[in-house]
Amino acid sequence: MNKSDSERLAAQLEEKNYQPAGQIKTADLVIINVCSVRQSAVNRVYSKIGQIRSANPRAKLVLTGCLLFKDKKRLQKQVDQIWPIIDLKARPKCQSSREAWLPIMTGCNNFCSYCVVPYTRGREYSRPAPEIIREAKDLIKKEYQTITLLGQNVNSYKSKKINFPKLLKMISQIPGHFQIKFITSHPKDMSDELIKVISQSNKISKEIHLPVQSADNQILKKMNRGYTIGHYKKLIKKIRRVIPQAQISTDIIVGFPSETEKQFQNTVNLVKEIVFKQAYVAAYSSRDGTTANRLKDDISPDEKKRRKRTILNLVK
Repeated sequence: MNKSDSERLAAQLEEKNYQPAGQIKTADLVIINVCSVRQSAVNRVYSKIGQIRSANPRAKLVLTGCLLFKDKKRLQKQVDQIWPIIDLKARPKCQSSREAWLPIMTGCNNFCSYCVVPYTRGREYSRPAPEIIREAKDLIKKEYQTITLLGQNVNSYKSKKINFPKLLKMISQIPGHFQIKFITSHPKDMSDELIKVISQSNKISKEIHLPVQSADNQILKKMNRGYTIGHYKKLIKKIRRVIPQAQISTDIIVGFPSETEKQFQNTVNLVKEIVFKQAYVAAYSSRDGTTANRLKDDISPDEKKRRKRTILNLVK
């Protein structure tokens, strides 16, 4: 999502006759597009601001992106302006001639206990389907080979009577040689209709990213994920039955507050059972503004590293 926002921001600036600078020290304007899902990312912003000020004291420095109110308050004195990240209307200045990112919605209504997205991007907002179709046709006309639909939870896309499966089908019916991908899906919203649409079109990628986060029901409940591990397993079986060539990847958080060794082993066992194509594994870190931040972060950094390494070794 941040990459897509950066592409659209670049296009919007070029519409106003700005031109890319070759390096920081020659730039008149420097924009940092922040992702504050992790505290470590926000910490790096402070360091980056210092580096930019040192390299080019005269440059106007702007922050945008996902920022919590308290982070804005801390950072506003160190930069010239902070721009809200809104629905950028400019067509993207795509960095690749092969792949284009196409946001279909923004925000999130799920309020996972560890996540700040609903507080930084707000509630779900789906772009009108005709607008998305027009943009997709334009990208296809420009011969982009892959169009990736973006949203915090693409499965919950809804614009009037058009849901995500219908939107996906509409885009797949546009003439041309291209492939459609999408991220990210939420297990609780992965419908039979969506699985069927994916199976029926050669243009829709069979690579499905379906974050599980944990394979323990108590931890899932504390994460406020809205499904059980039993539901997740049945969903995977259904996907592989309807789409035999499906390649499934996932996200996993290890070391969530109070996660016992037994609960962690449940996740290890799931990874062995499912055989994911890829797993993006993160060690839990507390984040101000989330409900999980009220829980005691009682797993040591070394133990989190061990658990992360254990999972990664299973999906090599």
